[in-house]
Amino acid sequence: MPFEDKKKSRMTLLDVARRANVSRATASLVIRKSPLVGADTRARVEQAMRELGYVYNMGAARLRAERSHTVGVIVPNLTNPFFAELLSGIEAVIDSAGMVVILANSGDLVERQDMVMRRMREHGVDGVIICPAAGTEPAFLHQLADWDLPLVQVLRQISEEVDYAGSDYAAGMRQAVDYLASLGHRTIAFAVHGPIHSAYRERVEGFCDAMRSRGLDPNLIVGLPIQIGEIADAAHLLFGEGEQPTAVICFNDVIALGLSAGLYDRGLKVGENFSLIGFDDVTDAEAMRPRLTSVSTGPVAIGGNAARLLLDRLADPIRPSHRVVNETVLHIRQSCGPVAVSALQQSR
Repeated sequence: MPFEDKKKSRMTLLDVARRANVSRATASLVIRKSPLVGADTRARVEQAMRELGYVYNMGAARLRAERSHTVGVIVPNLTNPFFAELLSGIEAVIDSAGMVVILANSGDLVERQDMVMRRMREHGVDGVIICPAAGTEPAFLHQLADWDLPLVQVLRQISEEVDYAGSDYAAGMRQAVDYLASLGHRTIAFAVHGPIHSAYRERVEGFCDAMRSRGLDPNLIVGLPIQIGEIADAAHLLFGEGEQPTAVICFNDVIALGLSAGLYDRGLKVGENFSLIGFDDVTDAEAMRPRLTSVSTGPVAIGGNAARLLLDRLADPIRPSHRVVNETVLHIRQSCGPVAVSALQQSR
C-alpha cells in the first residue's frame, strides 16, 4: 500500500474534528446525521472528511454497540487505603446498574497503564474509570477516542475535555493552613512524596497560595520517601537549616502516619508541642493516637461520582464532558494544638 494510502487509513474522527475546527462530539454528530448540527458546520466536517480520506467503519460501530456489562477501573496504587475507599464507591454504583468491575493496578507506570488498557479493550469492557499514571500524555486519551472507548478520569486529570470526578484539593489546603494559622502557627511545612501529577500540583499550589495569603513563607515543602516504613526515619528532613516548623500538613494520610512515628522518635508530642494534619481522611485517621486531624476529600463519594459519569456517558456517548468536583471538609481531631515555644527547642 502506498505511503499516502496508509496515512489516510490511519485518519481518525479526532483528526477530522481538528481539521474542521470542531469538537470530536460534533464530528460524531455529523457522522450520525444528527439534526442538532447546523448546515455550515456539517459542510465543514464533511469537507474535512473528504480531504483526509476518512471513512467511517460502520461494522466496527455495530460491534462497539454490543455491551459486555463490565467496567474497567485502573488505579496507581492498591496498597494505599484511599483507593480501597474509592473503589467501594465505584462498585456500589456499578453493581446497582447490573454491571461488574474489572480492577487493575498501573503501579503509577505509563508503560504498564498502556498494557493494562489494551487488556481492558481485549476483554471488551464497556468503559473505563482511570486515575492516570503520572506522566500520562494527552495522546493516551486520543487513542481511547480512536477506540471509541468511554473514559472517566478520577482524582487526576489529563484533559478538561474528558469527564472527570475529583475533589477541590486547593480548597482543602486552604482549610488546613487557615486552621493552623488560627492556632498561632507561622512556620508550616508541607510534606509530599511520589511523582508529580495534576493532584500533586493542585495541592502544592493550594498550599503556597494559602500561605502567601496569610503572609507566611510557602517554601518549606519537603519531599519524603514513598514507603511508609521509610517516612518515619526521614522525619529529620522537616528540620533543616533556618526557621523550624511547628506544624506540618501532609500530602496524604500515609505520610501523616509515618511522620507521627518519626516525630515521636524525635521526642515531639503530636497534638501538644507539634501539630500534624493529614489529607484524604481515610478510615485509618480515627485509629491513630492521637486521632489525626485530616482534610476529607470523600473518596467513596468521588468513586460514586466517577461511576455515575461513566454510566451517563454510556447512555449518551456524544454528550458534552462533565466535571464533578467535591468540596473538602477539615475533620478536626487531636493531632493539632496551639503553637508551643518548646517545640522549636525540641525539634533541633
